Amino acid sequence: MAKILIVEDNALNIKLFCDLLAAHGHEPEAVTDSRFALDAARHFSPDLVITDIQLPHISGLELIRMLRDDDKLAEVPIMAVTAYSAQGDEERIREAGAQAYVSKPISVVRFAETVDQLLEGGSDKAEIDAAGGEGRVDPGSGPG
Repeated sequence: MAKILIVEDNALNIKLFCDLLAAHGHEPEAVTDSRFALDAARHFSPDLVITDIQLPHISGLELIRMLRDDDKLAEVPIMAVTAYSAQGDEERIREAGAQAYVSKPISVVRFAETVDQLLEGGSDKAEIDAAGGEGRVDPGSGPG
């Protein structure tokens, strides 16, 4: 069982992610306000962080950078989730330090597979496209 921190401001997405993760035997912890996410991560000591990119107050990109700059959390794998994907988004998300990028609406199967890949490989990169297409893991690519 892995401890997974979810940073998301949408109640329906939080319920979906928490229910899905709990059904797979994980311990999800949700934070709805990104201003409290870093402290929550330090306290919870997650094995994985899943964060929305479009968050009020502190963006998901900023949060990813903050997690990467924190000594205790720098090596925790991060999966970014976004409702839209514009050209260059994936590059910005990966440069910030996320290993996985998932577009909404998510494919439940691909979401679970990506979580498993990140928990098994930690620093591997994974990608899922918006249509629930093929997942991809690129070995040997860690946080930047």
